[in-house]
Amino acid sequence: MSIRFTTKARRGMVALTVAAGLALGVAGCGGGGDDNKPDTSSSSSKNAGSKPSSQEGQSETPLAELKGTDGLLLQVTSAERDSGGFVTVNGVVKNDGAKSVVIPPQTSGDETEVIAHGPSLGGATLVDSQGKKRYYVLRDTEGRPLTTTGLGNLEAGQTLPVFMQFPAPPTSTSEVDLQVPTFSSGSIKISG
Repeated sequence: MSIRFTTKARRGMVALTVAAGLALGVAGCGGGGDDNKPDTSSSSSKNAGSKPSSQEGQSETPLAELKGTDGLLLQVTSAERDSGGFVTVNGVVKNDGAKSVVIPPQTSGDETEVIAHGPSLGGATLVDSQGKKRYYVLRDTEGRPLTTTGLGNLEAGQTLPVFMQFPAPPTSTSEVDLQVPTFSSGSIKISG
């Protein structure tokens, strides 16, 4: 059931990303006359579309491993920048412990609007220490975080694929720190 929910959540995220990209594209048609912008967007789209396997969490070596409580481990498998101005972080939460464990509710963060939509990774942030900025998980128009939701118990050895979507830092920033409440922080490289 959680796989079906994750699939629906990803489809919703993709639909929202496409809609946002179209809205930005229409807004950009106002005529700036900058010939370099279409080329940059085009190459970014090609790069983002050519790496679906890493977005599905199939990377062999994780970009980072964040240790959590009670044997939980978050392995970040990709951090992809797309042409719509977003960064999608994919990974796997694994129960490395010997017994069943509940993913802590603190991972949802402390914003009432996010918590109202159930357990999630809505409290995650990307920190750009170079630009001195913090980026929070994006939310849709109803306040739902654009991240894996419906988190609960993980049996010993069980894994759960997860994703989080953030506003993209400037293209000059390629490395950020991922912070998820109750997990250690980790440095990740953004591709694309």
